[in-house]
Amino acid sequence: MCIFQRILGGYLGMTLSFKGRLSLLCAVIVFVLFLQVPAGMGREIVDMSGNRHTLPDKVTRVYSASPPGTYLLYAVKPESIVGLNFPLWQNEKLYTTKQYQQLPVIGGMVGQGRTVNREVLLQAKPDCILVWCWKQGAANKKFENSLRSLGVPLVSVHLESIYDYPQAITFLADLLDEQQRGEKLTRYAQEALKQAEQIVRELTPAEKIRVYYAEGLDGLSTEASNSFHVELIPLAGGVNVHQGEAASEYGMEKISMEKLMLYDPDCILVKDQRFFKQVWSDPKWQVLRAVQNKRVYLIPHDPFNWFDRPPSFMRLLGIKWMLSILHPQKFPLDMVAETQTFYKMFLGVDITVEQAKEILEL
Repeated sequence: MCIFQRILGGYLGMTLSFKGRLSLLCAVIVFVLFLQVPAGMGREIVDMSGNRHTLPDKVTRVYSASPPGTYLLYAVKPESIVGLNFPLWQNEKLYTTKQYQQLPVIGGMVGQGRTVNREVLLQAKPDCILVWCWKQGAANKKFENSLRSLGVPLVSVHLESIYDYPQAITFLADLLDEQQRGEKLTRYAQEALKQAEQIVRELTPAEKIRVYYAEGLDGLSTEASNSFHVELIPLAGGVNVHQGEAASEYGMEKISMEKLMLYDPDCILVKDQRFFKQVWSDPKWQVLRAVQNKRVYLIPHDPFNWFDRPPSFMRLLGIKWMLSILHPQKFPLDMVAETQTFYKMFLGVDITVEQAKEILEL
């Protein structure tokens, strides 16, 4: 006897009025019809952590709980984004669509805040929520559990390393039915990583450039060599002068000027534009060989940072930029033309030579 017959028999065998029996019979029929909804009403996916989810056939509305996921959604299908993680910086308004700039701020797993406006998120009605899967601590798990209570599928995407990007792009392209675009972006990502590997493989230890990553207004915050925040340094044939284990996931470890003088790096990468303007006139920094040799570089940051904080797909262009400044003889790339190509491909915008030079601080 099938489950339908058992349920129906049980209900009809109850001591009820005719009207009551009829109501129960209708309820059972509706329940069974619900179980037999055609497969076309939804689809099952497996996310990058191996979790299964049932989603609509067409996923058109997605919220990402962290900036790396939001930025990758922008590259694959910007119109799918239902909300931002934080108000946009001025540079993020450059080379992005008006629709993106007008999205509501929902919040997310950002820095040390980790807050979400649940009301705005529910009003956005996402088909799913992207969560950035990486070396998660207790705070991240707690954050995810709070999202899970909303009843919206939490779809995991791996973006811990730049090497995750080819697979992550393909995954999101399949999720959003943008396979043709996904293939194009994935191919660029794979070729960029392969190109960097080839160049670094041919370098001798003496040819690897000693690099210091300067963060903060005074340039004296940095990242330990094992931090994902400085992943691009070794991938571009550099050696991070600040060796060791990261003190925390957040990073931005403070060091003294005396310690930096002992490091005396060959090259300095600068995150903050205000510090970059000061470094050339600050007498304390004049003793460093990188300053003396004019090998201090402001990391491009339009519309999203090319190197770090937050990490994004822009690092695929950032690794080429780093190769061009660390090893110009071995990687004589026309970065102006490459920037124009990348912005067209990943951001969907045409930029002029002058705009590309401005982005590159040339």
